[in-house]
Amino acid sequence: MTGVLDRYFKISERGSTIPRELRGGLVTFLTMAYIVVLNPIILGGVADAEGNYLGGDSEGANMAAIAAATALIAGLMSIIMGLVANFPLALAAGLGLNAFVAYAVATEMTWADAMGLVVIEGIIILVLVLTGFRKAVFDAVPRQIKTAIAVGIGLFITLVGLVNAGFVRTTGQGSPPVGLGIDGVLHGWPVLVFCIGLIVMIGLYANGVRGAILIGIIVTTVLAGIVQAVTDTPGSNGDPFSTGWNLNVPGIPDSIAAVPDLSLLGEFNLLGSFDKVGVVAVILLIFSLLLADFFDTMGTMTAVGTEAGLNDEDGAPINTQRILVIDSIAAAAGGAASVSSNTSYVESTAGVGDGARTGLASVTTGVLFLFSMIFTPLVGAIPNEAAVAALVLVGFLMMTQVTGIDWDDIEIAIPAFLTIVLMPFTYSITVGIGAGFLAFVFLKLVRGKFREVHVLMWIIAILFLAYFLLGPLGDLLL
Repeated sequence: MTGVLDRYFKISERGSTIPRELRGGLVTFLTMAYIVVLNPIILGGVADAEGNYLGGDSEGANMAAIAAATALIAGLMSIIMGLVANFPLALAAGLGLNAFVAYAVATEMTWADAMGLVVIEGIIILVLVLTGFRKAVFDAVPRQIKTAIAVGIGLFITLVGLVNAGFVRTTGQGSPPVGLGIDGVLHGWPVLVFCIGLIVMIGLYANGVRGAILIGIIVTTVLAGIVQAVTDTPGSNGDPFSTGWNLNVPGIPDSIAAVPDLSLLGEFNLLGSFDKVGVVAVILLIFSLLLADFFDTMGTMTAVGTEAGLNDEDGAPINTQRILVIDSIAAAAGGAASVSSNTSYVESTAGVGDGARTGLASVTTGVLFLFSMIFTPLVGAIPNEAAVAALVLVGFLMMTQVTGIDWDDIEIAIPAFLTIVLMPFTYSITVGIGAGFLAFVFLKLVRGKFREVHVLMWIIAILFLAYFLLGPLGDLLL
């Protein structure tokens, strides 16, 4: 059996081992498991145009059903990614995309209509992949811009980790918009647990300990449980100035298992959105979803491939076409299951940072997601503060790639700079990529080198210009 796995996933060929792949898959799951808790909070907190909540009624959402469906689709699509593309990339409901669906789409129609629109968007992306357009766009992007995308994502996930831990918070003021802790001071036991966990992780990694990230998460989870037993710290309940635990409170759960509620599967209306808001509005909404989905995955798979050493000399991951096909199917599958578009997760870099190099890691992550459908109480015992420390360490690892950018070449340096800084500053991978693409095309144009720009880069630059002008265009057309 071991030999079969090794040959199928090319584990030895990529310089890895089965235990390392299993461990990497577990690390990725632990850094992603928050989505099982967070996706229901985001989708379940908004009523649709008729005043009903997802999976429920006007009184509230069916949070258990959202959590179960979130874990199911994440599990299935991650397994398929591992088996078909043999790439250490896991998938789940896309953050940002789910908030857009909840606050910008569902509020204009029913939840079934909104999820039908997500299915349409996934089908369109799949067509773009099967026709070769999506891969062609990826191949048209200069290699150093791809490197900048990976570096930008490293800073992005670092900020995500620091914010989710409460180490960095909004100040509630215009200037500065964010700062250290609350009023420049770290407050609360959870952020202390995060700091200790990060220190442990860095110490283990600096000493070459294999499994440093996983060990760090486990140690921090145990520490969090002890701290909670002594202090009885409450949850934050979404309050950015709370000193409580973010998302879930650590501790021994009341029950270990629960029967998953899969009632949301298939609860979508494919064409209902057209009747509710009209063709023009639907086109604008689909375009917004499409562009974010299209380029988030480009950035994520580049970052994961770079960190794993699985990109070719042009910066493209192996099996790029398969990766894109599966990611596109995941977008439609998320809509069909009423949990929003599923997409590739940059948290996969945590597993890669712990040694994952093959699809076996993704299969492992997927199986754990399927188990989490039943064992959601155990998943809830791992505090977010224990998992996000891994994102900070992985952010450092990805940042080291910045030396691969020629900072003396202004035509590359400025686009790379904008790509890198705008991802964390806008909390959006798509915005960073869009700004970098536009700057690259603009500089080539003004310096009389427009013939050096691939025709697809021109097309994408125009689309991104429309994306950034979407607000004014929407006001003009609607």
